[in-house]
Amino acid sequence: MKHSPEFRSRREEERAALKNTPGYKAWSVMFTLLYPFIAVFTFVFSGIVMIFSGISRVLAFVFGGGNAKR
Repeated sequence: MKHSPEFRSRREEERAALKNTPGYKAWSVMFTLLYPFIAVFTFVFSGIVMIFSGISRVLAFVFGGGNAKR
């Protein structure tokens, strides 16, 4: 089956058809709206991990007698 003339390939035509589905449109809207929250959560969670990592290094230094390696 030959693809339509406005598309360069059959796969491009299939992608265009998939972008017209309600699921794709819903995903696009939700991703756009939730992206800032995902970014903030990632930043906050990374900070929490960094804090606990620092606590762990301090405890390793204290209980290791100051011989903890970096």
